[in-house]
Amino acid sequence: MSKKDKRAGMPKQSDFTGGLVSNVACSFVGSSGEKVVDEKIMALASELVSDDRACLLAEMMTTAVRMARGNTELGDFKLANRALRELRESNEVFHPYRNFQKIALFGSARTKPDEAEYQTAVDFTHKLKELGFMTITGAGPGIMAAGNEGATRDFSFGLNITLPFETSANTFIKGDPKLIDYDFFFTRKLAFVKEAAAAVGLPGGMGTMDEIFEALTLIQTGKVTVYPIVCLDSKGGTYWKAWNQFITEHLFRLDLISESDFELFTVTDDVDAAIEEIVHFYKIFHSYRYVGDQLVIRLSEELTDGAVKKLSMEFADIIKVGKIEKCATLEEEENEPELAELYRLKLRHRRRDFGRLRQFINAINNSEFES
Repeated sequence: MSKKDKRAGMPKQSDFTGGLVSNVACSFVGSSGEKVVDEKIMALASELVSDDRACLLAEMMTTAVRMARGNTELGDFKLANRALRELRESNEVFHPYRNFQKIALFGSARTKPDEAEYQTAVDFTHKLKELGFMTITGAGPGIMAAGNEGATRDFSFGLNITLPFETSANTFIKGDPKLIDYDFFFTRKLAFVKEAAAAVGLPGGMGTMDEIFEALTLIQTGKVTVYPIVCLDSKGGTYWKAWNQFITEHLFRLDLISESDFELFTVTDDVDAAIEEIVHFYKIFHSYRYVGDQLVIRLSEELTDGAVKKLSMEFADIIKVGKIEKCATLEEEENEPELAELYRLKLRHRRRDFGRLRQFINAINNSEFES
């Protein structure tokens, strides 16, 4: 099986929070304020869905009823409705491609096709396509168009934001079923974070800074799972080097971030190095999720006992108690049957210093394993 075929068939972790959002039990659905209404909601939810989603559906319906009957202003009610609708539409578009790894590409809408940054984006996404990755862009001009061009229409998504200007999608994704229109930046940004296996930023303005810092903040605080963030310049470019200098001199020097936070991103002007940063991250490591206070690491290859012992010693600082151990699929993971065949490690994670967790993943990928 080629690298491309293997990667396309590799199921992506469905829960981008790593299991941190707990399931809703029926006893915690809440109330509309009227027992009769609550009973009708639960009965309808149970009729519509037969699995454990019934309680979640009942909670969503209860929330909507309370908003409609409560002190929620019409504008806020409309906002909540539109946001939920946009999330639903996103899920419907991405679902058929859930087993393809995707990268989110950010950059300026003002970059012209004859500029080096544009050509870098085309080259980068084209090479990733050859490895089986799909590209998610903002669907606009500039770097976004370059990403869609390099990845081609078949391997592209476009997340278009409705603005007073730049509202039309670029020609490389316009009219494609994988083009999604958003009214809100926050639902659009959620789709970028939720669906991507890596985030890549080329030079851009405030929007690019917003997306890169958003991804870094969510990973640094443990709100989403760790994944590669690459800050890519054209060859010889200094945009991200200057950005990194600012991070070093004005954030790190003032003790506003930790040294390990630099592990969460890579700055390079080499397309092949950027691709290697992403591909190597998934060499052995596949995904992880929390089950209670246990962190379960899923791997595509089995590590030797010696490698696991070495990891336990070198990364004792990320372990709350005990040691790193091999394990079988946990009962709580039964809702992800497509991942059941993967190898596993488990540890009781301190849930802090996620740059150090990234170093742990790097060490896994550099470990010896049994074929």
